[in-house]
Parts: sequence; structure tokens; C-alpha cells
Amino acid sequence: MCGIVGVLGTNEVAPILVEALKRLEYRGYDSAGIATINDGSLDRRRAIGKLVNLGDRLVHEPLAGKSGIGHTRWATHGAPNENNAHPHKSGKVAVVHNGIIENFRELREELATHGLEFTTDTDTETVAMLTNYFISQGATPIEAVNQTLAKLDGAFALAFLFDGEQDLMIAARKGSPLAIGHGDGEMYIGSDAIALAPMTNRVTYLEEGDCAVLTRTSLEIRDQNGELANRAVKTIEIDSSRVDKSGYKHFMAKEIAEQPTVLGNTLSHYISPEGEINLPDPGIDFTKIERLTMVACGTAYYACMTAKYWFEQIARIPVEIDVASEFRYREPPITKGTVALFVSQSGETADTLAALRYCEGKADKILSVVNVAESSIARESDLALPIFAGVEVGVASTKAFTCQLTVLLSLALKAASDRGEITPEQFADHVASMRILPALINAAIDQDAQMQNAARKISEARDILFLGRGVMYPLAHEGALKMKEISYIHAEAYASGELKHGPIALIDKHVPVVVIAPRDPLFDKSVSNMQEVMARKGKVVLISDAKGLKEAGEGTWATVEMPTVPDVVAPIVYAVPAQLLAYHTAVAKGTDVDQPRNLAKSVTVE
Repeated sequence: MCGIVGVLGTNEVAPILVEALKRLEYRGYDSAGIATINDGSLDRRRAIGKLVNLGDRLVHEPLAGKSGIGHTRWATHGAPNENNAHPHKSGKVAVVHNGIIENFRELREELATHGLEFTTDTDTETVAMLTNYFISQGATPIEAVNQTLAKLDGAFALAFLFDGEQDLMIAARKGSPLAIGHGDGEMYIGSDAIALAPMTNRVTYLEEGDCAVLTRTSLEIRDQNGELANRAVKTIEIDSSRVDKSGYKHFMAKEIAEQPTVLGNTLSHYISPEGEINLPDPGIDFTKIERLTMVACGTAYYACMTAKYWFEQIARIPVEIDVASEFRYREPPITKGTVALFVSQSGETADTLAALRYCEGKADKILSVVNVAESSIARESDLALPIFAGVEVGVASTKAFTCQLTVLLSLALKAASDRGEITPEQFADHVASMRILPALINAAIDQDAQMQNAARKISEARDILFLGRGVMYPLAHEGALKMKEISYIHAEAYASGELKHGPIALIDKHVPVVVIAPRDPLFDKSVSNMQEVMARKGKVVLISDAKGLKEAGEGTWATVEMPTVPDVVAPIVYAVPAQLLAYHTAVAKGTDVDQPRNLAKSVTVE
């Protein structure tokens, strides 16, 4: 989850590194640091906490040099303190690392036999010490890195800087993403293209097992077998100006507000003016699918839960869903006619990528729904479906979730049409419902004041329950997850009908219960469950449309009126109040909305 950056530049590199790290801070904010080479000498500055603390330190202790590496950390091995902060330095070597070295304890024992002592609790220090040891035995920096890489087990993206080498940087990846940027007499390294966007739009993505040797005017990449590898230089389109708050107090608020626009972009890419659903080449024959296996983590998993209803009810395709961190360890059999579908905002989620690789050679086709078209998951899929959400910085996913849902619904409708499970008239009605999504999302966002009122009431709670029926059940999970992520209030979700099978024991006057219930075919059953809560003095927050509130709003603690929406797109629209309720609750509690404790945006370690 950490973010790494490297620059072989023509100007003072410290401010460039810090600016690039700002665009990577969503990957981790436990500590940050940079190392540079000045007049042949390697030096570094590190600071605990957020990147601003490193900036303050550099004001008082400047770091000169035109070659440097930087890092923003999400702690794995070792507490988040300055001693464990990257870059790690050993003798002539400085290293930054994203990932986990699984055999670092064995390597420590090996190094100890040479009389070498460790000063940190991290796995990364082992990489620096190994490389420096090999250099001390006469190896060149390139030879030392290759010898070190051969000993490492686990996942890593690494960048090396060497004392006395002002025009040399080495990068390697295995399981964690890494990109190389090409400039005019400059070269760059970044965990993703966002970090490099202001410096260059020409990027080479390292592939699994690659090791790259950079100078200011050259790049040599060798694959995992040591063979020269020609990786393509791609021109990317990332508007770096979008990685700011644009006047909003938080990135999350901005990204919630952007949903009508980005959903419009998504719809325009998948729905033609004639009302057909277009998929990128190569396409997929839905008539041959016997089963769909969907795998994801976190919010993306709840997108899969929602899509399961669409694929089964509309396209009549049996669907299995699983959390990626359990999927491959369960070793599920993949039967003939199975298509595997993976959903990930970053396209680099370690567990999801590992699950995808488990399915390679087993599933008939591998599909992915991603926000980063050049990500590992996208590149390793038979068909990658971009969601066009744009850069999402807030750790709690918002616009990526609704865009994922929109793409998955498009896919389900395409499957239903190709399989003959819906009539042309039904297909046209569903497409028409999708086309008005931007307007419906705008109407939902307009209920912001109601969400603030409800949030003020529940911000004092210690526990919150979320209830939903049918396709609203996954939305209840998503609402609970958002609440936990950014407000730190314990929240749980249940299918409304399951309330009386145990969870109702939790209900008392201190427990708010958020009921997500549009006036749909299951509404009456949801009202019955809601009445069971209120009979036990539970405080109900009802989120429904005008008709639903009129029928069931009496006696509730708070209500939020939503626009009347077609059933097929209701989960997409009702994601907005779940987002806003969590956001305003977090604001009321004074938590860090965009960078909640212990979390990072892109989970690239298991």
C-alpha cells in the first residue's frame, strides 16, 4: 500500500519528490521520507505521520541533490515511527519499498552471521543491508541488486539509490505495481502514473519480475529470466489538476459531487446513441456462459453483491461471489463454462490479482472492471472494462463504486439481451433508466441537508445497524462499511428479514437503525421489520422516496427523502445517501475523512 517515487532530474529534486508524494499519500500516511545524492553523497530525511511533517523538516533541514527517491508508508512490519520510516539506508545503499518480504527473518539470520546488526523492525531494511553487503564483497550496484532480488520471497516494488552514483537508479517489481516515466534528459519512477503526471505523460509499466536500470538518458529492462525486455512506452492521459479538492473541504465531498459527471462519462462509453450496449474488443459470447464467478475486496465486493441480483434476475446467469482474500485459499473448482469477473478500483489489489491468477487456465474467460486501464488486473484479463471514474483520492470509495455498478449493470443487460432473457422493449426501458442516472444522482445529492441532520443525530452513537432487503441488502453493507471507515463508529449490516434471527437482541434506545427501503416490491416487508425495531425503542433512520416515507415515516427518528427511481438503477442512486450519511457523521465527529486511521487507498499487500 505504500507509495514510492524516484527522480533522476536536472533540478533540485527534494521539492519534486515531496510534490509527487502528495499524489501518493492516499497509499499510506504513517510516515514519509526522501533520500538524495548530492556531490556523490547519499543523505536522507524522514518524519513520522503525514507528509506535511516531512515538509516541515525539510524547511529546517534542507536536502540538496538532483537524484532522489521518496516514500510514503502504510506500516506492515514495525511500528509507524521515524526509525522504521523509509528510505532505509545501509552503507552505500538507500531503498524504498512497497510490499512484504516474506522471508526477511531468514535473511536477517543470514546477515547476522556476517556480523551485521539491524537498527529497525522492518522487512525492508533487509533489502538495503543485503545489497550493501554484496557491494562490500566487490559487486557492482547492478550485480548487487540482482543478487539481492534472487534471495527475496514475497511481493515488492523497489527503488534503489547508491552513494557515489548520481546518474543511476534501479527499480524492480514482483507483485506490486511500478511505472517508469520518460522525460527530457530525466527519468522517473512511481507506484502509479498519478505521481508522474505533472512531470511526464510517457510511461512504461514494469511487468511481473522485471528489473529496470535507469540513467537520465537510458532505460534497460530485464525480465525475470534476466533477458532484455522491450516494454512499450505509452502515452497516458491524467489531468494532474484533478488531484486537488477544487474548493471542497475534503476529497470525499468532491468525489461524491462528481458522480453525475463521471457517470455520464461511463454511460457515454458503454451506451451508444442508438441505445445499444457496446463492450471493448474482444467481446464475449454470453450465450455460452454457464456460471459467473465474481471476486473482489471491500467496496468492490459489495458492487459484486449488487450485480449478483442483476445477473441472476435479469440475465438468468448463476453467480457465485467471494472475497478475494479467501477465494484462492478455498481452492474452488472452476467448472466448464465459468467466466471469472474481478472488480478493483486500482486494478492492483493484491488479493484480487492473486485470485485472478488462480483462475488463469481454469476459467473460460477472465473479465475485469477497473478504474486504471493499464493496471495489472486489466492487463492480465481477457476483457477489461474501464469505469471512467477518474482519479479517486479519498480512501472511502464513492464515485468508483457507482461507476462500477453502472458498468456491471451494463454488462448484465448486455448478457440478458444476448441470451434472449429480456424482450427488446424491456432492454430499452432499462437503458432509458440508466440514461437518467446523472439526473437522479443530482437529485439524491440535493438531499444533503437532510443527511446532515440525520448524521448529527447518529454521530453520538457507539453502534449502528443498517438494514436492507433484496438489492438494497448489499447497499446496507456498503453503508455500514463507509460508516466504519471514516467515522470509526461500529456499524453492521443485515438483511432485514434476518433481524429476528438474532440481531434484534442488539436493539435498544441507544442503537440507531438505518433502513434503506425505496418503495419497491419488498417495501411492505421492510416496513414490518422497521416496526419490529421501533417496538423495541430502536431509533429508525428511514431512507426512502416520498411514497415510502408517507406510508412508513410515522414514528421514525429521522427520514431522508430520495427521488423516485426505477427499480433497476435504485442501488446506484441509493449509494449516495449511504455515502453522505457516513461523510457528515465523520465531519460531525471531527475524524480525518480522506485519510482515516489504519487505512490506505490501494491495498497492494496481502
